[in-house]
Amino acid sequence: MLIARLIALNLWRNSSRSLLTLIGLAISVLAFGLLSTVVEAWYSGAESASKARLITRSAISLVFPLPKSYEERIRGVDGVEAISYSRWFGGVYKDTRSFFPQFAVDVDTYFQIYPEFVMDEATYRVFQRDPRSAVVGRRLAEEHGFAPGDIINLRGTVFPGNWQFLVAGIFDGAEETTDTRQMYFHWSYLNEDMKKRPLNREADSVGVFITKISDPSRAAEVSLAIDGIFSNSPKETLTETEQAFQLGFVSMIETIVLAIRAVSFVVILIIMAVMANTMAMTARERTSEYATLKALGFSPSFVAGLISAESVLLAALGGAVGIALTFPASDAFHSATGTLFRSFEVSSETVGMQIAAAVLTGLVAAVAPAIKAYRIRIVDGLRAIA
Repeated sequence: MLIARLIALNLWRNSSRSLLTLIGLAISVLAFGLLSTVVEAWYSGAESASKARLITRSAISLVFPLPKSYEERIRGVDGVEAISYSRWFGGVYKDTRSFFPQFAVDVDTYFQIYPEFVMDEATYRVFQRDPRSAVVGRRLAEEHGFAPGDIINLRGTVFPGNWQFLVAGIFDGAEETTDTRQMYFHWSYLNEDMKKRPLNREADSVGVFITKISDPSRAAEVSLAIDGIFSNSPKETLTETEQAFQLGFVSMIETIVLAIRAVSFVVILIIMAVMANTMAMTARERTSEYATLKALGFSPSFVAGLISAESVLLAALGGAVGIALTFPASDAFHSATGTLFRSFEVSSETVGMQIAAAVLTGLVAAVAPAIKAYRIRIVDGLRAIA
């Protein structure tokens, strides 16, 4: 108890330096946690993807549509249990800062393949009956104040024009991590409008086909079978698992993700250097005190332990403050980025890495001054001027 009090008192002998170092540690641990959470958020969609769903898109690029007539031929492939389709809409709500994802889907089949989107039977019936209706996710509704009966006005980009949708209801996620920041409406509504436009080649086409397979272990086999049907056709397909499809988006910015991960570790290395400098200055100022402790009979290991304990305690305090600030900071960051991430939650793994980084910083910073205090001779230490 007496030793713990001594360590605590030593920590604040130079309160300004200790406080500044603690603040630096807190900011570094906070930045490390946020950057790590950003990296995890990029991969969250792929990690939560179903192993029983396949995505079929154009072999050239996702921006090129596929004929809806492909549906029946894909349905006949051995191993395919159910099929649906969707089309990216890309409309602008109010302004680009208020953007959220919108998809034109086959209402009768889409939500059977995606059971993680949950809505009550009454809402689903209203949605089915009105081709101009749409359903919005719970988080999206909370962000923009959407309620059943509201009219959502979107300015088309991929599909030009001013579009209006009646909110039939709100759907929830089966789990807390399920992304509910998007809107779904009738593909038939979009398609009918496309048919009215002269010389329009976008009619009767979809963005992707989503198939549910009976045996996830046969994903590769079924994918090859689907693509084999349309090989050498004017519009060849590429079929992959939902996870691979999601990772395809991540790969587009993989260099940025890797850079973010690298920066998160650089931040910790920098604070290690700052912390090491703080502990070196502290040990140099107390050289004569450490020599006195040795003269009184305390072992070199005890003296080195005092320095190490003080360093770890300072790092732990800074780390605790940084971790505590990570949660409100992540909520604020998520609100500012809107629908950029499917989910943005600080995971237990990230907190564990923050704790490890803080403790490691304290230990590394103490190594050099602890070794110096361990080795110093009593005579040389008493001769030193603080």
